[in-house]
Amino acid sequence: MRLPQQSTKSRDRIGLVLYIFYVLMLVLAALVLVKLVYFQIIWKPDPKIAGALTPSIVKRTIEPVRGNIIDCNGRLLAMSYPVYDIHMDCTVMKAEFGKMKNKDKGRQREEEWMRKARALAEGLAELNPSVNADKLYTQIKEGRSSGRKYLPIVKGVDRTTMLKIKSLPLYNEGANRGGMIVETRNVRKYPYGRLARRTIGFVRDNKGLPEEEIKGNPGLEGRYDAILHGKDGREYLKQTDRGRVRNYDSSYVRAVDGKDLRTTLNIDYQDVADRALHDQIDTLDDIEGACLVLMEVKTGAIRAMVNLSRDPNRGGAFEEITNFAIGRRCEPGSVFKTVTLLSVLSDGYYKSLDETIPTNHGIVKNTKMRQDVHILDWEREHKTKEISLLDGFKISSNYVYGALAVENYAKNPRQYVEKVYSYGLGDTFDFDLEGLLTPLVPNPSDKAVWSNTTLGTMGFGYSTEETPLHILTFYNAIANKGKMVKPYLVEDIEKAGNVTDRRGPSVLNASICSRAIADTMTRALLSVTEDGTARYSMRGVKCKVAGKTGTSFGTFPGGGYSDASGRRLYRGTFVGYFPAEDPRYTAISVVYSNPTRKSYQGGGIPARAIKTLVNYVYTNDPEFRSKIEKKSK
Repeated sequence: MRLPQQSTKSRDRIGLVLYIFYVLMLVLAALVLVKLVYFQIIWKPDPKIAGALTPSIVKRTIEPVRGNIIDCNGRLLAMSYPVYDIHMDCTVMKAEFGKMKNKDKGRQREEEWMRKARALAEGLAELNPSVNADKLYTQIKEGRSSGRKYLPIVKGVDRTTMLKIKSLPLYNEGANRGGMIVETRNVRKYPYGRLARRTIGFVRDNKGLPEEEIKGNPGLEGRYDAILHGKDGREYLKQTDRGRVRNYDSSYVRAVDGKDLRTTLNIDYQDVADRALHDQIDTLDDIEGACLVLMEVKTGAIRAMVNLSRDPNRGGAFEEITNFAIGRRCEPGSVFKTVTLLSVLSDGYYKSLDETIPTNHGIVKNTKMRQDVHILDWEREHKTKEISLLDGFKISSNYVYGALAVENYAKNPRQYVEKVYSYGLGDTFDFDLEGLLTPLVPNPSDKAVWSNTTLGTMGFGYSTEETPLHILTFYNAIANKGKMVKPYLVEDIEKAGNVTDRRGPSVLNASICSRAIADTMTRALLSVTEDGTARYSMRGVKCKVAGKTGTSFGTFPGGGYSDASGRRLYRGTFVGYFPAEDPRYTAISVVYSNPTRKSYQGGGIPARAIKTLVNYVYTNDPEFRSKIEKKSK
């Protein structure tokens, strides 16, 4: 049977329909594509609607736990510990109460929640006297009315207090019903208060220091900030009905806690040194400040470093503000005579301390230096025209040591200056604190600073500027039989009690002099404390101390050593080591005066402060105590 054939007109109609359908679909696809491009590039949603429908994502820095700073015996000098900031989401359960079918029951639940809020406020006031119950309750009530989700309640409480707060009415029902929000942060604590604060340094809470602040920040906290701080972590939080939670679709970087710093400081010795200086200067209105440093002879380990200056924010009381020991350089005065004596002995110009030079009425030949009137007294008292190197050192004669420098080095002053550099008194060195100044030593080739009197005045402690730490390091080398070790404050870096980076002793100069000459120098330094300028201050010291006094004057604007009223700026120094026969420690103390008519010599405040420290250390150091006990048996 033959099927009827479709007419041409019918086929054309079907093709037309399909074509129209195709065109419509193509136009629709184009419209969809245009709309997609519009939504992706041009269209912006209403911020309010977007905020309501899209959870906000916040980047949060995860703080590492900052490393501890500990003393040589493991006692904490700086530590980080957690504190808790308590907040409240005032809106919790309010919507649920409002949606209850039984409106009376919803009202009752809301009133019950507010009664618990009142009890919470009263409980917080009992735990923390700074909290006002009525005021806090009013804030919660207003926050609930306004929809406040983050009301600060109390900040910086310890864990014990936080747990007590957690047990109070409302908060004991959990975050979803009571609205309690707890945030943890680490804060920095210094168990010994202001003791050694300039050496330890400080940070606010647990924040790492910005790069530009590290050099300006004092102490070990600043110098070792990167090691102590560790590495920040990172996470992203999103807002949900249950508060902020981690957004697991974003990256997470775990924080790396900081490492611990074991220092050379002995906090007991630090405390005694601090009190010794305070006792000497607290009542003196014309003192600017003072410092005292105790260092171990063999290693260079600093056991105490005290720096006291007036704090205008504390009524002018002496506090650890300025690090004089490394950041103040001045003409050292007579403690520099040891440099001249060591030089003439090492260079072979003199073989013995008993050799003499002419007194010459206290005038250094071929110079314009002032007459030393003390030599005139010596000539009258001893009826002699000669004085030995030892006696000149004992009475701290400027003439004797100016003459020694001029007579032996005038033809080649560079030889003397090179000696100064070989003793470590011309260069700086890498130290564990920022701010160690470089000494100023005149160059004989520089006619702008070198004159007819420069060599002579250098011989007795002027025309050059030194920091206390440089002078201490030099004297320590004599105590160590010529071996100069570098002072240091960091023994090692630790992680969870394990040493990751051992520091410790290092040598600056293997030998600044022979052992025999070092012993000769000890004899000279002993004469100062037993029969010289420090004999009165050192009376009653429990062991022999080999040391030297020194006094210099600061300059006023215009270059003079006194102002129009005749006042002076004193810089008194005492430096020495003990026990003299077998040195274990070297110490230096310097006092700085404001303009004054009083006299502040190195044999006064500095020597007395060091005597107090020597007596304590000699009595309490285990090594000394065992020797004392053996002698008493």
